[in-house]
Amino acid sequence: MKTVIAFIFMFGLLVSIHEFGHLIFAKRAGMLVREFAIGFGPKIFSFVKNETLYTIRLLPIGGYVRVAGEDPEIIELKPGQHIGLEFNEEGKVSSLIVNNKSKHPDAMVIEVDHVDLDHDLVVTGFEIGEHEEKLTFQVDRKAFFIMDENKTQIAPYDRQFASKTVGQRAMQLFAGPMMNFVLAIVLFFILGIIQGVPSEQALVGQVQPNSPAEQAGFEAGDTIIQIDGTAISTWEEFSQIVQQYPNEELTMVVNRDGNTEELAVTPKKIERQGEEVGQIGISLGFEKSLFKTVTYGFEQTYTTTKLILTNLAMLVTGQFSIDQLAGPVGIYDITDQVVQTGFNSFLLWTAMLSINLGIVNLLPLPALDGGRLLFVGLEGLRGKPIDPQKEGIVHFVGFALLMLLMIIVTWNDIQRLFL
Repeated sequence: MKTVIAFIFMFGLLVSIHEFGHLIFAKRAGMLVREFAIGFGPKIFSFVKNETLYTIRLLPIGGYVRVAGEDPEIIELKPGQHIGLEFNEEGKVSSLIVNNKSKHPDAMVIEVDHVDLDHDLVVTGFEIGEHEEKLTFQVDRKAFFIMDENKTQIAPYDRQFASKTVGQRAMQLFAGPMMNFVLAIVLFFILGIIQGVPSEQALVGQVQPNSPAEQAGFEAGDTIIQIDGTAISTWEEFSQIVQQYPNEELTMVVNRDGNTEELAVTPKKIERQGEEVGQIGISLGFEKSLFKTVTYGFEQTYTTTKLILTNLAMLVTGQFSIDQLAGPVGIYDITDQVVQTGFNSFLLWTAMLSINLGIVNLLPLPALDGGRLLFVGLEGLRGKPIDPQKEGIVHFVGFALLMLLMIIVTWNDIQRLFL
């Protein structure tokens, strides 16, 4: 149950922060945000606030922010169609009732002659039973379509995605991944406050039980300053020497509470990535520093980003197999292992996943934020937009391929669980 709660919290946090970035910059640009969704598939919870429908959906495989104009509107009024009109106190149309007009006895029913809900915001037509005079009605900017008793707010062109500048649209698309990087920085900062930041010196954090280090007399808080006469100033220098001398005795000088101690230790030989290296069984210690804690968030985000990009490059060049990718099932399994090791490990894992989510979404692939940014960039270079239908087809095919990849990865995850 602890793992389930942790996974739901982590998934909700990562997706919510990502989509929150899209939401905020869409609203800042004046776009009408129709829906803010966590998950895909059937709705399990929803509410409306400030024009936007907020939903939680059944399948935990992502989320989305649906902005007016990003996909074709499903309601189209044609000449000769009978619709009902309801009016507000200013005399403007507040509701356009597409069907079930009998449920709205106070509505005026007209036969449509012309509708413009993008620019002029007018409806013209003849009142049923009165075909002598064509009537023109001004439509409120926040009027609703009502179909099957479900309301959909109209979207004047200046509130649609396509009406905004290239910069505004690019920022709205980039904001999601950007927020994932911001979240990672914050999580690393919190981690730094809780446990401190890794010491720049060869400071001993924990000594593993029954390890060569424990047998040699190492204690938490020791600072290793010398190995066989060679001065040591960083953990990297210490690690390199220890790894080079498996099963060979080393004499180390440590600083303990202001005094020096000389300890003899023989690194244990282990195999790592096909190579035999030495290990004595200690971990790097942490220290508390407000300044270092602030910079730690940025440094760790940068380091993790480089690592993920390196792995992506290996995937493209074939050095990294698709079988090693993890989907929701695999991430849940790893989360289960991480949760068992403590809250700090869970924070670290969440920060790494947040960076991964940000990077993956910035890849120039159809249906992802990066793919859509590519089309916006091409528009900026060409000076005119790409045909929306062609772009829509590219994103649809891309989304289908991504779903296929998700199925393959999930199947591999399930197989690994039972092997």
